[in-house]
Amino acid sequence: MNIQTLIRFFMWCTILNGCVLILWTFFTMVAPDLMYRIQSKWFPVPRETFNVVIYSFLGLFKIVFLVFNVVPYVALQIIG
Repeated sequence: MNIQTLIRFFMWCTILNGCVLILWTFFTMVAPDLMYRIQSKWFPVPRETFNVVIYSFLGLFKIVFLVFNVVPYVALQIIG
């Protein structure tokens, strides 16, 4: 496996996971009530707990996205 293959791999990982992050953030900002209604059918939790869980997972996903997608891609671009 050469460095160009790794660069393309991390580029597509960054693009796809970035789209997921943007879509999740968009729905959290635009339609939080819809998200709560859908999720509360499967997991009966109070609204306050739901908000904490959603924002916590959103923050965790953002950190994981940056550490495991963006940083390796940028590092490979620098050394490539």
